[in-house]
Amino acid sequence: MTDSKYARLFEPVRIGPVTAPNRFYQVPHCTGMGHLRPRADAATRAIKAEGGWGVVCNQETEIHPTSDLTPFPEGRLWDAADIPALRVMTDAVHAHGALAGVELVHNGAHAANLGSRAPVLAPSDTVIDALYPKQARRMDKADIRDLRAWHRAAARRAREAGFDIIYVYAGHEMTLTQHFMLPKFNDRTDEYGGGLANRVRLTRELLEETREEVGDTCAVAFRFAVDQMLGAGGMQAQEEGREVVEMLADLPDLWDVNVSDWANDSITTRFEPQDGYQAEYMSWVRQATGKPVVGVGRLAQPDMMLSMIDKGVMDLIGAARPSIADPFLPAKIRDGRIDEIRECIGCNICVASDNHSVPLRCTQNPTMGEEWRRGWHPERIAAKGRAEEALVVGAGPAGLECAMQLARRGYDVTLADAGRDPGGRVLREAGLAGLAAWRRVADNRLHDLRQRANVRLYAQSRLDAAQVAELGIPHVFVATGAKWRRDGVGRSARKPVQADAAMTVLTPDDIMDGAVPPAGPVLIYDDDLGYMGGVLADHLARAGREVTLITPAPIVSPWTEMTLEQDRVQRGLIAQGVQIRTGRVLSRIVAEGCTTHGAYGEPECDHPCGSVLMVTSRRRETGLHDDLRAHQTREEIGLETLELIGDAAQPGLIADAVHSGHSAARAFEADPESVEAAFFRREIIALTD
Repeated sequence: MTDSKYARLFEPVRIGPVTAPNRFYQVPHCTGMGHLRPRADAATRAIKAEGGWGVVCNQETEIHPTSDLTPFPEGRLWDAADIPALRVMTDAVHAHGALAGVELVHNGAHAANLGSRAPVLAPSDTVIDALYPKQARRMDKADIRDLRAWHRAAARRAREAGFDIIYVYAGHEMTLTQHFMLPKFNDRTDEYGGGLANRVRLTRELLEETREEVGDTCAVAFRFAVDQMLGAGGMQAQEEGREVVEMLADLPDLWDVNVSDWANDSITTRFEPQDGYQAEYMSWVRQATGKPVVGVGRLAQPDMMLSMIDKGVMDLIGAARPSIADPFLPAKIRDGRIDEIRECIGCNICVASDNHSVPLRCTQNPTMGEEWRRGWHPERIAAKGRAEEALVVGAGPAGLECAMQLARRGYDVTLADAGRDPGGRVLREAGLAGLAAWRRVADNRLHDLRQRANVRLYAQSRLDAAQVAELGIPHVFVATGAKWRRDGVGRSARKPVQADAAMTVLTPDDIMDGAVPPAGPVLIYDDDLGYMGGVLADHLARAGREVTLITPAPIVSPWTEMTLEQDRVQRGLIAQGVQIRTGRVLSRIVAEGCTTHGAYGEPECDHPCGSVLMVTSRRRETGLHDDLRAHQTREEIGLETLELIGDAAQPGLIADAVHSGHSAARAFEADPESVEAAFFRREIIALTD
């Protein structure tokens, strides 16, 4: 029964000729599955519909081979052969009473057409938006007519595939439609260039023609970025952005409004901790059009959602990342289980999945992307087998997740951690500048565990093999984590780096434990190339320390390009006064500093400092596991299960550790013939003549 306080969130909303059953709207987002893995993609969308999302959209869906995003597996509607795969998704969504939306797109110069090898099209001659030495050609009138025909045909096919809402898409600076709107991309002097009305002409035509094609059977949505976040150098919400909305106010049945580019629309909590941050850019749109408006901004709190509706900011609560972190978010609000919501932490691991062209993953929700191929459900898990008890050693992300899922299955679970406060690396990293939201990973699981009568949680309880044996629990999962190395072993050095004992050498663990580097400049050597080096540089600079960051990479924290943060990371460190030296490899550490050499053969250089902070690689903490294994081999301890999980098994991202713990809990006592016990199912293309 719906909590009356939030009843407005569950009101139906009319969108042109269709009606959304409630105000929860999963906006289009990529899954890394798309046209290559349509069953997996459909299962991911279906879970959202089951979880209460009234509208569930797919991802950007290419309308023609001249918009080929290979190797990224997005959606496709090139021709009628693509309809059956998309019908799998619409049928799955409709089965749970939700509407299905499709985001038609021609990506213009954002699509390199590496697979199709078709000409790249753009409003003007320009370089393409990909690291490939190729240029786009200026579209002539015939090209524009072709584009309109392709879009119309794709809209017709989308209707045949069963979609209820069909998009015209002009956002994220990834679409040909938006490129025509922006002088940055459009220097034409004909009726499609120059003044704003001309630059919007193509969008108007596509909206009108999509409406003509689908008639009164489907709603037409317009996804539009009202602000480029460039100030006077780009489209701004209160200037040209507003003008576009006023020009096209009543053409679409729905306005899906956000900011661009993607790094702004999906900004991480590290750089924008405030949930609902996009409201200020779109608060006026509802007054400029009589049509319903959906907006986003990492919305997960029901009170904030209700406020957005009551203030007239939006009619539908849009979400991509929050719907990934918790597909059952609407159902939990409806059922009064708000404290069970897994809130998005804004880490953009989901975004990194798309950038790596792999199936979707999430730090908070380890079942995301595994619904079809492994049969995982975010809210359901098989009941226990014959075993009664399990011991989990280590309450970091892997241990917490493993213990929670084992407890949900019905086992009596003992969870022991050496630390004073459970949470492991999540708790420690959340104490660094910009990462406070990451604490939600531990908070969600600890809250769940503390509600369960079949869980015993012991802090400050470091166990050795003898103590484990004394407990007499035959099923043991070891999640003892990993520690950062102090000896410099990493990507560039496979053996310890020569170091003078007179120099203080620190690790990220020391800083997270509260260690204060001695007087003098702190030199951070980042050979990990992930997020940690940049985070620590920012953290120490904010504390007033003089910091130099040295890395063998050509840029700072290169992995953060995958999470759309790298530009902000490097700009932020420069603004903080951090000295950055890229392309330098650590040669040795001396009493007064360290010596590096160029990654491309440049001569050695000395760097005076007061301490060196090594961010290179981590060493697995497997001592307890190894001792237990030895006792088990000698039959000195009766363990039926002994499994190493999380960073202790393989150091990685927090998302990897959570997934490891979840997988171990699912596989425990599972039927070896079941989907859950299998590594995963594959979608194999059937060959026909």
